[in-house]
Amino acid sequence: MQVAAMAPIAVDQANIDPEILEKEKQIGMDQAREEGKPEAILEKIAMGKMNKFVKDNTLLNQDFVRDTKKSVKQYLSETDKDLTVTSFARIMLASK
Repeated sequence: MQVAAMAPIAVDQANIDPEILEKEKQIGMDQAREEGKPEAILEKIAMGKMNKFVKDNTLLNQDFVRDTKKSVKQYLSETDKDLTVTSFARIMLASK
């Protein structure tokens, strides 16, 4: 249900292509620059935006759909401390 509803792109940050992370960081820097933020803090702002991207797009870091006060990782550890996710597959059917 979590994978179907939230469409994560990876299990955790280690499984995200580094090029995607760099692209998201660059987007964050560009947005902050357009907002007129000082150059000295652009990197920090971009890292914050990238961390939010990772939280929203990695399965273990997403808010659990049945209890949004917990991440999927927290839910799994409360259920069984040895339980984890190593991979997932999301299949989507498209109509014509």
